[in-house]
Amino acid sequence: MVSDPELYELAARVGHKLRAAERRIATAESCTGGWVAKCLTDIPGSSQWFERGYVTYSNLAKEQSIGVAASVIETFGAVSRPTVEQMAAGALHDSGADLAVAVTGIAGPDGGSPEKPVGLVWFALAQRAAPPVALQQQFAGDREAIRRAAVATALRLVIGAAGPKAAAGGAQS
Repeated sequence: MVSDPELYELAARVGHKLRAAERRIATAESCTGGWVAKCLTDIPGSSQWFERGYVTYSNLAKEQSIGVAASVIETFGAVSRPTVEQMAAGALHDSGADLAVAVTGIAGPDGGSPEKPVGLVWFALAQRAAPPVALQQQFAGDREAIRRAAVATALRLVIGAAGPKAAAGGAQS
């Protein structure tokens, strides 16, 4: 299971990269319940690079707070690539941040199905002038283990994208 010190170290790396690049982040979370935002704001000086977080646990919250289309949730479900991509895009648009990470999944112990088992988590990262990046993971363990793994994965996704803004030629350094 991912430990608190490991989560802190990942969040500190996110903060270092964002601060160095002069970029700000927003989060949109469902199954992690704000845990990604909590980890990020545990880092001293996070007000320099953390813009805001949305906890959109219910479908209605996803629709009202960050603009996920009801038709997307009805068609694909709350735990799906289209939903998580709209969560990230909505958080990015609404917050004015430079990038946004979104997480939606089934932490258990119930709520799973054969098509979408407990431990299924979708992630998306949205940045301005770049296509969204989505990732699906299947985690094992109890509710806490699944949520901790999801938080760590979201932070790692941000670390991979949190560098300087794209240069005029489109390359990232």
